[in-house]
Amino acid sequence: MAFDDPVVWILITTALVFLFGGNKIPQLARAMGEARREFDRASRGTPPGEFLKGSSASSNPREVQQDPLVEAAEKEGIDTHAKSREQIASELSSKLQQFASDRTKSF
Repeated sequence: MAFDDPVVWILITTALVFLFGGNKIPQLARAMGEARREFDRASRGTPPGEFLKGSSASSNPREVQQDPLVEAAEKEGIDTHAKSREQIASELSSKLQQFASDRTKSF
């Protein structure tokens, strides 16, 4: 059995569906894609939470602009070092929900 045989891939896919369930496979694929993107960013030397400016009018094509999500999280006192955008967004969301619930309790 070689890995270039379609029957082998069908058997592997079927085994994965039985092991993880149908709704876990997209989550696993998403996590693998995110890990790949983080690896690519790290190999390019782009710090997490920053991206290259897309404007061609910039005099320096490697000029880096801070991500608005990271800026908002840092303003709220959330540590953004070595965290994905999803983790930062989750922490920011929970902090804002906590703020909203504290504010409604005071009334």
